Amino acid sequence: MKNIKITRNPFLLFLPFLVLFIAIALIFPTNGNESDESRYLMFAQNLVHGFYSPPAPNIDLGNSPGYPIILIPFIALSLPLICVTILNAFFYYFSIVLLFKSLERLVSFKIALIFSLFWAFYYNSYQNIYLIISETFVSFLICLLIFSLTSAFDLKNSRKTEFYIYLSGLTIGYIALTKVIFGYVVLLMLIVSFFLWLLNRTSIYYKKGLLILLIGMFTTAPYLAYTYHLTGKIFYWSSFTGDNLYWMTSPDESEYGSWIKYPTDSLSKTTFVPDGQKLIEINHQKDFDEIKKYKGMERDEALKRLAIENIKSHPAQYIKNCFYNVGRILFNFPYTYTREKPTTLLRIPLSGTIVFLALFCIFPTLVNWKKINYPLRFLLFFILLYLGASILACAETRMFTVAVPILLVWISFILQKTTTIKIKLDKEAV
Repeated sequence: MKNIKITRNPFLLFLPFLVLFIAIALIFPTNGNESDESRYLMFAQNLVHGFYSPPAPNIDLGNSPGYPIILIPFIALSLPLICVTILNAFFYYFSIVLLFKSLERLVSFKIALIFSLFWAFYYNSYQNIYLIISETFVSFLICLLIFSLTSAFDLKNSRKTEFYIYLSGLTIGYIALTKVIFGYVVLLMLIVSFFLWLLNRTSIYYKKGLLILLIGMFTTAPYLAYTYHLTGKIFYWSSFTGDNLYWMTSPDESEYGSWIKYPTDSLSKTTFVPDGQKLIEINHQKDFDEIKKYKGMERDEALKRLAIENIKSHPAQYIKNCFYNVGRILFNFPYTYTREKPTTLLRIPLSGTIVFLALFCIFPTLVNWKKINYPLRFLLFFILLYLGASILACAETRMFTVAVPILLVWISFILQKTTTIKIKLDKEAV
């Protein structure tokens, strides 16, 4: 009996992965200049010095403060950057544990173990461990949300239920503070949940769901109050939205809507195909000249105006770019004027498996919708709205990794609770 209890203890069961993740962080030490690392570190440095964004006209709200807040102790104490990536290793490890504990409430131990191991072996997200970017932390928060939501609707103890309702609200709010796109998702879900509650006031599920989303919005209120004070705009999350939308709406058929660093004199020539940088300048120099007139928030608004003009004048190309976004978010392909890497093929097995299983589960989900418990429906809407918004605005494969835990919970539930697969062999043929 003791051996069975030990093997069922997720902290011990998945401990080898913690060792693996720490090893990854140590083998690939970061220099703080890859991807969005420098921006997160800059905002953490700003917070240490008592501010977040410079004042107008140089307002910079490229990221919301969720992840920079986590970095404050490391910056304040001048700790080596490797300490941050080791923390990422712990975030990933705890995300596996939380996912397993959540799945145990919904499916059998065997299924919970299989799908938790799938997340543990999801090597597409391993590169996020050794970088100082928010994705590993958001994955942990997503798994914490899964655990707290299933607990809030599963436990009969009123005090524990109340605790997990507040924890769910704080978690979903902090997710929005870490990745701004979730802020819009929470707002939309709050509006929809309010109307559902009005129509079903006796339902404890809609009441709890509405309360969780209200707590989530209150969690983001201090940051939104700060951005309002800074910009004079209500519900202003980021000054980086226009930049993403501008590249996403590029009307040129030889471009695929992927984000490109601005301005052109900062472009890395080594990442582009021959004449790639020259073609970007030809296609966008007129816009660059216009954008140079503005700074901070005004620059963001100018880019949004250009993006809207692009959509109006070339709607078909925008739809194509949305389709390309699906490829980028799942398989890291295609990118504008960029040399393709053979390692892109490594992303296909894991992401392809999820896509196949997800497509298989759509019909059983629709047919058995009323049998699916409320927390799972809540999570499913939450992540589908996020993925849909990402496809319409800006998408990279690291954005998909944070959605994987919820997709795995949904797939595992549908496969075990609503479907039966039988394989019958013809004895004579055998």
